[in-house]
Amino acid sequence: MTEHTDARQPVKYTLEAQPGGPKVDPRGPRFGANITWALLLVTIFLNLIEGPAAVRETLGARLAQPSVILLIVIAALFAWGAFAGVERHPYGLFFKNVIRPKLGAPDHFENPKPPTFAQLVGFVFAAVGLVLGLAGVPYGLLIPVIFAFIAAFLNGVFGYCLGCEMFLLLARAKLVRL
Repeated sequence: MTEHTDARQPVKYTLEAQPGGPKVDPRGPRFGANITWALLLVTIFLNLIEGPAAVRETLGARLAQPSVILLIVIAALFAWGAFAGVERHPYGLFFKNVIRPKLGAPDHFENPKPPTFAQLVGFVFAAVGLVLGLAGVPYGLLIPVIFAFIAAFLNGVFGYCLGCEMFLLLARAKLVRL
């Protein structure tokens, strides 16, 4: 009896890694999310202390704000994860080479595409915050950063990745491939 696969069989939309496909230890992205939400919280705090960006008259003055400088670093880290992948992100490499050897094996592996997409979503929020903040929009930096903080906090503390869930919804709608 020959076995064939039906191309019309439903695809399993899950974060779990597919057999033989790329895989990532799910604790790695959570580790990175914990660092990210802490940095975003510092950014929020600094921005609240500095006051609305609109009071600074020049772009140079807005660019010199500590919250803006920190958000530039965070945006660059999000871009690194989004375009190089979570496996090559500095937090992912640190987790893989320093922390993971000290831990036991994970109970499962995940597909790296959803957390990589989540990095892209974080990058978009950070970039929007930077553009609005540098344009002098009052609280323009703060609001997108608060949303990014909430997403990173949910992932780091509770293991619920909003960007990953968005990716799975897009995969079900056949807008991205899992």
